[in-house]
Amino acid sequence: MTIETVTVNSWDELQQALFADSWNQELGRYRSRFAFRGLSDTNYRLETTLMRLGGSYYELERHLLRNFKKYAHQQVVERDSIWHWLSVAQHYGLPTRLLDWTYSPLIAMHFATANIEKTNIDGVIWAVNYVKTHLLLPDVLRNKLESEGANVLTVEMLSEVINSLTELDAITEEEVAVFFEPPSIDDRIVNQFAFCSIMTTPIVSLDRWLLKHPEIGRKIIIPAALKWEIRDKLDQANVTERVLFPGLDGLSRWLKRHYSPR
Repeated sequence: MTIETVTVNSWDELQQALFADSWNQELGRYRSRFAFRGLSDTNYRLETTLMRLGGSYYELERHLLRNFKKYAHQQVVERDSIWHWLSVAQHYGLPTRLLDWTYSPLIAMHFATANIEKTNIDGVIWAVNYVKTHLLLPDVLRNKLESEGANVLTVEMLSEVINSLTELDAITEEEVAVFFEPPSIDDRIVNQFAFCSIMTTPIVSLDRWLLKHPEIGRKIIIPAALKWEIRDKLDQANVTERVLFPGLDGLSRWLKRHYSPR
């Protein structure tokens, strides 16, 4: 099986591709059920930062998290749950099995075009239907969603049914992707309209999993020749590092990119 791949050739075609299937007949509203992840290089995979460590990375997961919890100040988490710790660890750069996503197509476009060293390389935006994904969840998680009337889990909901990565690994014999919303640790998470995915095993990448379920996701290819137009229009729409990364680091990143020669 192959994943649906769409190559766009204009700003308008990109908008059509990103907002496709957003009409919700039951609600009578345009409410997309897709998670978006923008990458500057179409060859990049949906691999976690844990996977990128290489070697026996899956054996390091518990050691990384145990030591993060040991040395991090206890006040950095709202509650002492595995899901709060994972969210904070991911946010501050610890290698984890989490992947960052956004509800916003525009923010995904930003991440696909922000790296000016990759403007000569085709970019990609992955779109994954998290509602269809969650139809494959084991009963304990699917029932939790249904009882809450929700489409995406929260760290609080997950904490009520799964208390460790060992429990997550054992929750089902099938490989499953789970989307959940992290706590709003700071304005960065809020402004990026961010949420996360996690696999029930650390050794399977999401793109590999999607090959078994191609009806759930698709790839939208952004040709290199289109990147500058998208980048300039996003800047005009105020979708920039200054907004998505509040603080002096985001301001500096925005100014560096903005004033770099083409």
